[in-house]
Amino acid sequence: MKLNYKIIFHFFGLLLLCNGGFMLIATLISLIYSDGVTMRLLVSGLTILLLGALLMVFTRKHRKEMNKREGYIVVAFGWIVMSLSGSLPYLVTEAIPSFTNAFFETMSGYTTTGASILNDIEILPEGILFWRSTTHWIGGMGIIVLAIAILPLLGIGGMQLFAAEAPGPGGDKLHPRITDTAKRLWLIYVGYTAAETLLLKLAGMSFFDAINHALSTLSTGGFSTKNASVAHWNDNPAIQYIIIFFMFVAGTNFVLSYFAFKGRVQKIIRDEEFKLYAKFILAFTIVASIIVYFRADFAASTVNHPMVFGELEASIRHVLFQVLAIVTTTGFATADYTAWTPFLTVFFFGLMFLGGSAGSTSGGVKVVRHLVMIKNGFMEFKRALHPNAILPVRYNNKSVSGDIVFNILGFFILYMLSFIIGALVFSMFQIDFESSIGLAASSLGNVGPAIGDFGPMDNYAALPDGGKWWATFLMLIGRLELFTVLILLTPFFWRNR
Repeated sequence: MKLNYKIIFHFFGLLLLCNGGFMLIATLISLIYSDGVTMRLLVSGLTILLLGALLMVFTRKHRKEMNKREGYIVVAFGWIVMSLSGSLPYLVTEAIPSFTNAFFETMSGYTTTGASILNDIEILPEGILFWRSTTHWIGGMGIIVLAIAILPLLGIGGMQLFAAEAPGPGGDKLHPRITDTAKRLWLIYVGYTAAETLLLKLAGMSFFDAINHALSTLSTGGFSTKNASVAHWNDNPAIQYIIIFFMFVAGTNFVLSYFAFKGRVQKIIRDEEFKLYAKFILAFTIVASIIVYFRADFAASTVNHPMVFGELEASIRHVLFQVLAIVTTTGFATADYTAWTPFLTVFFFGLMFLGGSAGSTSGGVKVVRHLVMIKNGFMEFKRALHPNAILPVRYNNKSVSGDIVFNILGFFILYMLSFIIGALVFSMFQIDFESSIGLAASSLGNVGPAIGDFGPMDNYAALPDGGKWWATFLMLIGRLELFTVLILLTPFFWRNR
C-alpha cells in the first residue's frame, strides 16, 4: 500500500501550529519583561503558524486512515520538524546565531536531554529562556500525544501514533479511547507543573525562575535559567527538596499518578516497577552518601556550598539530588559528581543506563525493562534445572509473553550497540575515551551532563559541529526508544506492498 503522504504533511502542519502557538506565549513573556526581542519572537511565531496553516490547507483533502508505517514517519519526522521550526527563535533573535548550535539546543530541548552549548545563559532575553524551557515541556509528555488529543477534531484515530510514540512496555490506558488517555495525562502534567511553580515561588525563587524550573523538572529536561544550574540555590535547601520531590514524581509512571488522584493507592503500592524504582533511588543514595560524607573535599565539589543544616544533611541532599537527576535523566546539577571520587564517577556513569519508569517523561532504558531482564535471567537458572517445566516471567502477578521478553532483550542489545557505535563515532572527532563514552551514554539516555570534558559543571560548546549533529541523532533515537527511528533506516520499511 502506498504511503498516504497527505495525512503525514497534514499532521506536520498541525504540529507547526502547536509550535507557533507556544512561540506566541514566549512572545508574551518577552513583552512582559521588555527584553528587547518581542517583535522578533512574534515574527518567528507567526511564520511558523502561517507555514502550519498552509500545510493543513493544501492537504485538507486527505484519506483519513493512517497505518503503522505512516504513524512511525509522523512520530520520527514530526520531532525533526518541531526541532527545525523550534530553532527559528534562536536564529532570528541571534541568541544562537549558528544553525548547528541552534538545532542542537532545540533538539536537546524537545528530547528533554538538557545538554546545552550556551556559555552564558543568564544574558539571554527572558523570552528566549522561556522558549528554551518550553521546548522541554512540550517534548516531555510528547508532542505527538498532545496532537492525539486534538485528532478527533480532524476525524483521525490516534492509536497507531500512540503505539509509535510509546513503543515500550507499560501501556496501561486510563480510558478505552486513546484521545481521552492523552487528555488525562496532560491534565496531570499541567497540574504538577503549576504546583511546582507555586512551591518554588513560595520557597524563594522569582516567578520567572520558578516556572522555568517547573517546566524543566516535570519534563525531566534540565535546562536552567542560571549558569550554575540549581547549584545557584545551594543556600536554599527548600528549593532543592521541592525539585527532588518533583523529579521523583516525573520519573514515575504517570498512570500511577492518575490512580493516586483516584484514591487507588493499592495500585501504586503493588506496582513492581515503582517499588524497584524507589528501592534503586534509596540504595544508590545510601551508598553514595556514605562515600561523599567521608570525603574531606566535598565542599570543593559544589558551587556556593554553605552548610545550612550541617555536613551530613548537605551530603545526603546533594547525593539524592544528583542520583535523581541522573536516574530520571533530568540533568540538573548542584554539585560536580565527577569530582567526588573515581568510584562515584563510574557509579554515576552507570546510572545513565537505568532510566525512570515506563510511562514517565524520563529517558534511558527504563526500570521495567531492567526488571524483566533480571527476572528472565533468574528464570533461566530454573529452566536449566527443570528443562521441561513451563516457567513464565511474571510482572505484577501476570505472565509476560515471550514476545515481550524478546522485544525487551532485543531493545537492550540494540541500545548497547547504539551506545558502542555512538562512542566510536565521538572518538573519531579526537575526543578522549572517557568523554566519548560519557557523551554517548548521556545523549542516548537523554541525560544531559556526562563525564570527562562534558561533566555537570561543563557544557557541549566545545563539541565539534560533526559531534553535535551526531549527538542530536543519538538524542532523537534515545527519546523515541530506538525502534521508531531505526526502522526508518531499513529498506523493507519503504517498500510499497
